[in-house]
Amino acid sequence: MRLRFTLAALLVTAGHALAADVPVVPAFVEETKSSGIDSIYTGEWQYMVGGGAAAFDCNGDGFEDVLIAGGEKPATFYVNTSSRGGALSFKTQQSGLEVEAMTGAYPLDVDGDGIMDVVVLRVGENMVMKGKGDCSFARANEDWGFDGGDGWSTAYAATWEKGNEWPTIAIGNYIDRTQELEPWGSCTPNVLQRPKDGGKGFAPAIELKPSFCPLSMLFTDWNNSGTPDLRMANDREYYEGGQEQMWRIRPGEAPTLYTKADGWAYLRIWGMGLAGYDLDGDGFQEYAITSMADNKLQTLKEPPKDGAPPKPTFKDIGWPKGVTAHRPFMGDDLRPSTAWHIDFQDVNNDGLADLFIAKGNVSEMPDFAMKDPNNLLVQGHDGKFTEMADKAGVASTETARGGVLADFNLDGLVDMLVVNRNAPSQIWRNVTPGAGNWLEVRLSQPGANVNAIGAMVEVKTELGLQTREVVSGGGHVSGQSGWVHFGIGGAKTAQVRVRWPGEDWGKPYALDANQFAILDKTATTATAWTPPR
Repeated sequence: MRLRFTLAALLVTAGHALAADVPVVPAFVEETKSSGIDSIYTGEWQYMVGGGAAAFDCNGDGFEDVLIAGGEKPATFYVNTSSRGGALSFKTQQSGLEVEAMTGAYPLDVDGDGIMDVVVLRVGENMVMKGKGDCSFARANEDWGFDGGDGWSTAYAATWEKGNEWPTIAIGNYIDRTQELEPWGSCTPNVLQRPKDGGKGFAPAIELKPSFCPLSMLFTDWNNSGTPDLRMANDREYYEGGQEQMWRIRPGEAPTLYTKADGWAYLRIWGMGLAGYDLDGDGFQEYAITSMADNKLQTLKEPPKDGAPPKPTFKDIGWPKGVTAHRPFMGDDLRPSTAWHIDFQDVNNDGLADLFIAKGNVSEMPDFAMKDPNNLLVQGHDGKFTEMADKAGVASTETARGGVLADFNLDGLVDMLVVNRNAPSQIWRNVTPGAGNWLEVRLSQPGANVNAIGAMVEVKTELGLQTREVVSGGGHVSGQSGWVHFGIGGAKTAQVRVRWPGEDWGKPYALDANQFAILDKTATTATAWTPPR
């Protein structure tokens, strides 16, 4: 039986005794102008969607660097020059990633050499960019057999199928970009690129039909089988006869869709962003999906009993949990909201995952709110979420798209970067007073899949249990690879276990609070790590 944090729990955070049913109010300070971040995602019709960012460590100093898509303009790459606990600081650097027509990007160590590569989504040909280890990158499409296509790419996910040295990469494509006047029903095929048999590089792409214009996708182990499936958030604005989708991806087999006969429930929304987290501690993830005035928070309708495998039947619990965020929560614009990037992160370190949602009108759509503040929904110990974006200082009403939540200055608090369309990107430093203790871990394993994509990380304290899946994909055209962050409230120690991809749970590591730890699959103890500056 998994333990749930209870209302009776008492958190002792930073010397403050706080009742468990009163969440600490997070606090952020915007440092856009002083940080060195100076990017705008711009462009006309083909850039109404997209606008992503990627955060990853390109030089081995432990600080996450940032790539921000520019749309019609070249992307911008920033090296993180922050010091631990200090103001956020970035410096532009020529990297080879300064390509035009970029909608978003995701970091992924494709070739398993321990150096991060980047998958770039574009209007036109997508690219895989090989990292050289010095924050420079080179096109690898031809060397690796990667088919970049010539579409309008708006979604991505990657996994390692059992027995393969190289990843399987899924690319989601939007509408036929030549059909500007009559685009409805023109969703172009999504593709799956698997590795070549017995070797490095990729085999020819496989089309995933029917395709329904996804704006987010995620390989996720929704049923704890050890084998992830491919879930897609599809935009109903442009497909005909479509719905939300989930594909079975099994080694050596052709992809197949889950259907009504399997228990998959028919759902049509303007699917834009996708994120997963086990919110109730039952071992199965909940999934948040952003949309236009119809955001969802899904959980399994019938949790399995007596070890029986679950059916992929989900029910919406967004309304009772307080995460609908259908309309602006402040201002006088009462029209419905348009939601994009979404991410679960514990921003006040109380041991409960909070939810960030980026908001912004598509393209002067008069039926939807024009001044639409971003949401920061803070979870309480009753499992319900309370809007705190205005109190936290992150309720921007710029036209947001993608973003990244990551600990950029390595002080144990999750910071926030948001990419805006036709307006400067914004970055906030987390300065929450009275925040709880924390842990940040980084996974490493030998051979393929160095960063253990698909692993589950479990953190147990006297207050309860948290579980997080390590993924490459989701959100809205924005990805992060680096430290996996956990708030642990007033706990001084924690037991951390990893279910490595395709394996059972390993033995726990004993960790003290407020530290960075490298968890190596080949080691029996964790390795403590200290920021170099």
